Amino acid sequence: MKVYQSRLFAKKVKRLNSQEKRVLDREIKKIIGNPEIGVEKKGDLSGIFVHKFKVKTALYLMAYRFTEEYLELIMLGPHENYYRDLKKQLK
Repeated sequence: MKVYQSRLFAKKVKRLNSQEKRVLDREIKKIIGNPEIGVEKKGDLSGIFVHKFKVKTALYLMAYRFTEEYLELIMLGPHENYYRDLKKQLK
């Protein structure tokens, strides 16, 4: 399975420190192993899955979509205004 990342996702990853990146890599490997681990969204965000995980005490959300050939990482961030920003990103 090929993994693609959006520009916004890549920008957010650049801002993370090394420990946060290790946790993120572990979570991405979990998603590759079982792409349906996240919760599928409905309505405007149908077809998008969101996986929640903790880094230290902060809750992060990672939006992605997948087919059998690829996994597209769309957005990463804290819960605050996450879905509003995700809708903007997809338009």
